[in-house]
Amino acid sequence: MGGQGKVINRKRKFVGRKADDPEFDLDKKHFKVLHLNATEKRLIIVLEGAQLETVKVHNTFELLNCDDHAGIMRKNQRDPGSCRPDITHQCLLMLFDSPLNRAGLLQVFVRTEHNVLIEINPQTRIPRTFKRFAGLMVQLLHKFQIRANDTSRRLMSVIKNPITDHLPVGCKKYAMSFSGKLVSNCRELVPHGEEGSKAYDEPVVIVIGAFAHGVLKTDYTEELFSISNYPLSAAIACSKLCSAFEEVWGVV
Repeated sequence: MGGQGKVINRKRKFVGRKADDPEFDLDKKHFKVLHLNATEKRLIIVLEGAQLETVKVHNTFELLNCDDHAGIMRKNQRDPGSCRPDITHQCLLMLFDSPLNRAGLLQVFVRTEHNVLIEINPQTRIPRTFKRFAGLMVQLLHKFQIRANDTSRRLMSVIKNPITDHLPVGCKKYAMSFSGKLVSNCRELVPHGEEGSKAYDEPVVIVIGAFAHGVLKTDYTEELFSISNYPLSAAIACSKLCSAFEEVWGVV
């Protein structure tokens, strides 16, 4: 398991995708990149505990998941619920397709359960299908970066821990959990103040668990919040948060 993986006798051919495939990259004209310095306002989402792990199948590496590798998981006594990279895929689709991201007001980090920290360029177009996403993640985890061939722009990079080195100094950092303090409206998490003021323009970090079961544990967040009376999937939590920030910041 992990980076080296487990070799089994099963033939499966993986068809790779180029980093400049339009499935991965979107033309610059569709985006605004507003947060040019560390203090400009934006929502920073950290997907914690992402289950991104490679496994060797015959002579190629694949992204370990509960649908394609049930036999491997049974042999290694792994819970199928612990191999859900599709959750990260769903979250990234929701985040990067959002108007908030198109407006240049969203930044996303992913940290895996094995403590691999990933930064994703806001201009990256996340693959629509899980198969293509899985291929991209295998490439990223083994080569540590994905570049667009036309511009050599980095689309995804494995970066150095800790995550706090990459977050704005002094900004508010919240974690989302069903067991957290309930907020009646997600807009309460948006920094408030008069437009143009320091309070209004400050960035905010929100941490979301990218896993099916378990407790989100972080040592860098200040408060734990819940945004619903019901347990939410990570992707729905991402959607609700983006919508709230879009409303307050006037993104349509």
